[in-house]
Amino acid sequence: MTFANTPDGTIETDAVIVGAGPVGLFQVFELGLLEIKAHVVDSLACPGGQPAELYPDKPIYDIPAIPVCTGQELVDRLLAQIKPFGATFHLGQEVSRVQPQEDGRFFVATSKGTRFLTKTVFIAAGVGAFMPRKLLVEGLDRFEDTQLFYRVMNPAGFAGKHLAVIGGGDSALDWALNFAADGPHRAASVTLIHRRDGFQATPANVAKMRERCERHEMQFIVGQTTGFEEADGRLTGLKVTGPDDVTRRVPLDALLVFLGLSPKLGPIADWGLDIERKQLVVDTEKFSTNVPGIFAVGDINTYPGKKKLILSGFHECALAAFGAAPFVFPDRKVVLQYTTSSTHLHQVLGVQSPTRD
Repeated sequence: MTFANTPDGTIETDAVIVGAGPVGLFQVFELGLLEIKAHVVDSLACPGGQPAELYPDKPIYDIPAIPVCTGQELVDRLLAQIKPFGATFHLGQEVSRVQPQEDGRFFVATSKGTRFLTKTVFIAAGVGAFMPRKLLVEGLDRFEDTQLFYRVMNPAGFAGKHLAVIGGGDSALDWALNFAADGPHRAASVTLIHRRDGFQATPANVAKMRERCERHEMQFIVGQTTGFEEADGRLTGLKVTGPDDVTRRVPLDALLVFLGLSPKLGPIADWGLDIERKQLVVDTEKFSTNVPGIFAVGDINTYPGKKKLILSGFHECALAAFGAAPFVFPDRKVVLQYTTSSTHLHQVLGVQSPTRD
């Protein structure tokens, strides 16, 4: 493993993984089994990618050997699985530059000034850098992270408050239903706001929402947010204009906005990689891009027969790790070992080898 800092603070490492979603996290694991040290960069503030941001509480049923788990549970399990490998995370920053060096390595720089010299680069960025779609009402942004939130980090912090929830997808309905239900996180009131009386959420969630509205446990308003009210520097209400052109006031203590995540290919488009419909073209032997030493796994890549599934991304990670090994260990023959029987892998994982009769 290589891990060092140059005098100017540049981090020398074996691999930089761009993206901390499930596929990026599993790439850490597959590299770790080959004793390849990885640093992980993600534009979001926490690991987890789409599952953690879009459906942390929604069940996932197609992860091998796990009959059901939520998006956040999947992320937590992956983080536990990669813990033995000590990957370093650089969150809340975007990789802005990838430049090949004369010695075969890559210089990688982020939007926050973090710099790497790395032997390999793994792009596991989903469909690009994900940023929450903002509610575009002039002046509202100054309440962000105090009364305006684009994700829920601490549900208990909203208990007993008057909440307005904007959105028409499962994230918006999940949280609206959660805060309207009896329990420790129950809000004083919940008003769901969506631009139309139609949803991108599961029918079951929509049915639950309408039932709660009929029982006066929450309220649903069709309309667009056209303004807000404040008093003493605090957000006190939203102005919502309906299809009847009537503007209604929605009083609130906190505003939760779930308009989805906006994917953007961003600087990846300038790294000299073959791109097809905003996806990176790879081979299916090593999942290498057209630039040797740069690999792409998960939803960011494309190849004949590509299926955008988490389990497909996991498979791609294994082959990409073996494809990267010659760049990291050019003088070492890398052989396939099995975690069930390899004493060496047991040492790498920090587990005790089973005794044999």
